[in-house]
Amino acid sequence: MAALAPDVVPRGAGIDLGGRGIPHAAAFDAGPTRFRRFFRSLELWLPVGILTFIVLVCFLWPVIHTIPAAINGNLLDANLPLFTHSSLYGNHILGTDTLGNDVMSEVLYGGRTSMEVGLGVAVIGFGIGGTLGVIAGYMGGVLEAIVMRILDMFLAFPALVIAITIVTYLGQSELHVIWAIAFFAIPAYARLARATTLRIKDQTFIVASRLSGASDKRILFRHIAPNVAPQLLTFSFLGIGVYIIVEATLSFLGYGLPSNIPSWGKMIANGQIFLSTTPQLVLVPSACLFILIISLNLTSDALRARWGAQ
Repeated sequence: MAALAPDVVPRGAGIDLGGRGIPHAAAFDAGPTRFRRFFRSLELWLPVGILTFIVLVCFLWPVIHTIPAAINGNLLDANLPLFTHSSLYGNHILGTDTLGNDVMSEVLYGGRTSMEVGLGVAVIGFGIGGTLGVIAGYMGGVLEAIVMRILDMFLAFPALVIAITIVTYLGQSELHVIWAIAFFAIPAYARLARATTLRIKDQTFIVASRLSGASDKRILFRHIAPNVAPQLLTFSFLGIGVYIIVEATLSFLGYGLPSNIPSWGKMIANGQIFLSTTPQLVLVPSACLFILIISLNLTSDALRARWGAQ
């Protein structure tokens, strides 16, 4: 006797039993699937939206709207409370500090400086560290051993102490702070790039390219680099938050940016002794720093989950 072929029910179709349509199981799955897809999109675009808002406010608001200068304030307007008005400089939404500088202006320009430092360090680490790691991982042998041992030597030094030494020797400037922090970001990028290169360099598509006669340069630029770049980019979002914290720490200790360049770390350091009288000097930059770091970390986690699934 021939086996009876099972009924094939189209996905999403209903089975009519007694005139009543009973939906296929896939119909019940559609709702949770759409919800999970929406949640996965939200967990990426929400922190990206917050980051975009912070960047636009810090970089564009001082351009399209006239605000008081962040430095060289009027001492007669020192320690003004929230939402006060000065006859010379206009409204002070967040008040003023002990030198008469507008707190809102310091927050905006300080955020711009902090993000410039974090992004600058990430670009240097991505470019130099990523290149060294990819070349060392792909070539192997003596070259890999030399490059990685030199980078390991950098990691053996106390990071904060060496950063303070570099800034003290070169002088306090935004560029010197960037290079002082990048001194320890380069080995981290290199180790990640090397590990990713070692994982993919013996995969089938790389072996096929090598057997087809492709040069090492072509393999590195056409196959290795595009697969390493997403890992480094994800790490960069996490690293930018760390670099901003390091810059804030250096400024808090007095070894960061010069006095004429505002930063969130410097605002926290200068306002801590006035926390009981003018708490906004510490709370506002601390809150901005917290929101920025959390957004960067959530963006990094979302990108890692999305690219890891792919």
